[in-house]
Amino acid sequence: MFITSSAFRDHTNVPTPHTCNGENTSPALGFGDFPAQAKSLVLMVEDRDATPDPWIHWLVFNIPPTTTLVPAGHIPAGGMEGIANGGTHGYEGPCPKYFRGTHHYHFQLFALDTVLDLPATADKKQVTASMQVHLIGSATLVGLCEGTKAET
Repeated sequence: MFITSSAFRDHTNVPTPHTCNGENTSPALGFGDFPAQAKSLVLMVEDRDATPDPWIHWLVFNIPPTTTLVPAGHIPAGGMEGIANGGTHGYEGPCPKYFRGTHHYHFQLFALDTVLDLPATADKKQVTASMQVHLIGSATLVGLCEGTKAET
């Protein structure tokens, strides 16, 4: 299973147009090599360096496993956006304005053997709890973004 982007490679900087310093649009993504029994996919973009807890920048679930390409600025076809940490639906690009150092944004793709019975108001906690016993594969693409907070 894999997740890639034509905008950046694994462990390289997320280009400015896909951050809060630019247009804040989601990057183009490619998915593939799903387990044969996959019934749905979950896409989660998470800043693991955010404090005090990781920050969810985008959450999309129930993506059909026939979806292999996601154009920049679009929701994966057939998927349902859940609630990101900003309390909103939609992509929230990398934005470590209030932190120093390099942040690692994990674009995580999970294959499930079921379609989740959750509303669009579901958040990471609800989605991850529902998918645990159904997880059959995963892949991660890591994008980097440098924090801009000045020394105090």
